[in-house]
Amino acid sequence: MTSRPPLIRRAHPADLAAIEEIVETAYSPYIPRMGQKPGPMLDDYAALIAAGHVHVADIDGQVAALLVLLDQADALLLDNIAVSPAAQGRGVGRALMDFAESEARARGHNMIRLYTHVLMRENLVLYPRLGYQETARITEKGFDRVYFEKPV
Repeated sequence: MTSRPPLIRRAHPADLAAIEEIVETAYSPYIPRMGQKPGPMLDDYAALIAAGHVHVADIDGQVAALLVLLDQADALLLDNIAVSPAAQGRGVGRALMDFAESEARARGHNMIRLYTHVLMRENLVLYPRLGYQETARITEKGFDRVYFEKPV
């Protein structure tokens, strides 16, 4: 993969295998820490793609990362972001975060929301660095989640 900026586009059904592989490789390392599969590993990506909720980042024609965005009444929810190991450290995740914030504004939202598991300590440090503020800690769908928000 080159260092060119990724092309971010809406996912197509043909992207499903690549998306599922990225989710598997990105989240499997967290299973021992959490004692269960992280929520993104349980999602129905075929249905999310069909509903238009998934965007992917292509690098040189290959799906390198994915982003799941869900409209809520008061914000755009960044439900999942995952980057393939081969693309990590190349700014792909940041490009997707920037895209999500732009997409929130384009959809008429002035707030973007995201969450992580309380045991994903890396995210608990990263999100505040990106301007997100913690708003809640709740158990939801069997996961201990930490919610963050950022005005856009």
